[in-house]
Amino acid sequence: MKQRLSHETIALRCVKEFQDGDYVNLGVGIPVLCAMLLPEDKEVRLHAEHGVLGYGRLLLENEWEMADLDYVDAGGRFFLPKPGMCFFDMATSFDMIRGGHIDVTVLGGLEVSKKGDLANWTISASETGNIGGGMDLAIGAKKVIVAMTHTTRKGKPKIVNECKLPLTGKECVDLIVTDLAVIEVIGEGLLLKEIAPGWTVEEVQALTEPELTISSDLKEVEL
Repeated sequence: MKQRLSHETIALRCVKEFQDGDYVNLGVGIPVLCAMLLPEDKEVRLHAEHGVLGYGRLLLENEWEMADLDYVDAGGRFFLPKPGMCFFDMATSFDMIRGGHIDVTVLGGLEVSKKGDLANWTISASETGNIGGGMDLAIGAKKVIVAMTHTTRKGKPKIVNECKLPLTGKECVDLIVTDLAVIEVIGEGLLLKEIAPGWTVEEVQALTEPELTISSDLKEVEL
């Protein structure tokens, strides 16, 4: 079986998209790993929807003796304080999101369509899911990156022609980073820009429902 990129490598590739001074919100799952991988020379202000901005990296399991119950992100994970960090009420936090003040959000994905529709909050229309701030972030953030595995555990494509699961947002995704590829959502479809080492275009296409447009400068995933 061919090697796929690790979750940490997916997150590290997402971090490459962050620019100095960006305000960034991270979703649960693979996206939150970005908080562990920020380079020290890049100034990124992390935002969590329950009302905190500018927090530091997440604590590792062997560091939990340093945990402070006041220092948790929206998913309940402990973080370290950082100079300039501030707290505020949730209404103000969502004003930031809905007002277009979040530069980048990295969200997990269950399905992404060829038009950039995102489904990421429930596996069935009949089952309860947890949407959190996902809908607001999908529409309110200036750039939406989806970090996910390329296929389900059963090997079915998660990049599809049309989402069958309940939508989080329509035509909201800008970039998809998976364990096989980096794909940009463009007006006419999906542009394959980077590919995991050892994989071919044909192999990635076989695990992707929509037809991919191949970038003229296609390269291996760069970190």
